[in-house]
Amino acid sequence: MKWISTKRSFQQKKALTGMLFLTPWVLGFVFFFMVPLVNSIIYSFNDMQASDNGYTLTFEGWSNFHQALYVDATYVRNLTKVVGEMVVNVPLIIIFSLFIAVLLNQKFIGRSLSRAIFFLPVILASGVMLSINNAGFMQQIMDANLVTNNPEGGSVNGFLQSVELKNMMLDIGVNESIVNYLTGAVDRIYEIISQSGVQIIIFLAGLQSISPSLYEASRMEGATGYEAFWKITFPMVSPLILTNLVYTIIDSFMNNKVTQQIDTTAFKTLDFGLSSAMAWIYFAIVAAILAVSTFIVSRKVFYHD
Repeated sequence: MKWISTKRSFQQKKALTGMLFLTPWVLGFVFFFMVPLVNSIIYSFNDMQASDNGYTLTFEGWSNFHQALYVDATYVRNLTKVVGEMVVNVPLIIIFSLFIAVLLNQKFIGRSLSRAIFFLPVILASGVMLSINNAGFMQQIMDANLVTNNPEGGSVNGFLQSVELKNMMLDIGVNESIVNYLTGAVDRIYEIISQSGVQIIIFLAGLQSISPSLYEASRMEGATGYEAFWKITFPMVSPLILTNLVYTIIDSFMNNKVTQQIDTTAFKTLDFGLSSAMAWIYFAIVAAILAVSTFIVSRKVFYHD
């Protein structure tokens, strides 16, 4: 008997590899997340009351969504604040991560140690350090170091204060909106650094995958370092900008006042219907922001064949 072996094409092998890579996530989603996801949709349209026999659901339609948006005194305010902080922080994190990755990709003494230092925020964002950070401990330490007593009463900030920078930039005629954005970046420096570890690693991996022959050819043609960055480095890492954009947006929505309010509403006040409605409104806004930002940035991404 003659065995007939069918050879797969390269595209079929890539598709099969992708499916195998996604299989653990699909199985985990089906067995661990599908049921809670469906239940949260059901709870958001019902009033849930716990009893000795379990719980009872009373259909209320869109009342939970109406209460979250128009009755609750803090939900919309927290949601607006979180989205505003995301709009400000995400571009700063992306730019800072790319800048640091380019520096760390250069050859210098102590490069490995420098890379480890910039990856420390990822380590600090786990376990006990995450609890300390969420409690505002690190920010309190910074505030204590930055704030000095004012003889006239009150306090003035120290070396990271952006008031002097703001006044100087306004005096030379820089647009006020640009000034507010830049000074806001100075005030958010701790937050930006602490959320940039993974993005730096991703950019660094992309920079190391760029062929050195491209830079050698550009130098032979007389290109400057500035031109090499914008003509070679930036286009080659642009797909990773999209990747880091999606990751940073999702990461910025993971733990904030909105998620804390949803958790409090569900497990302290035991209003699972309202908390589910809040969660789905939050999910819809995050999905919309991701869709718009991905659509805009993906049109400018350069893919090298």
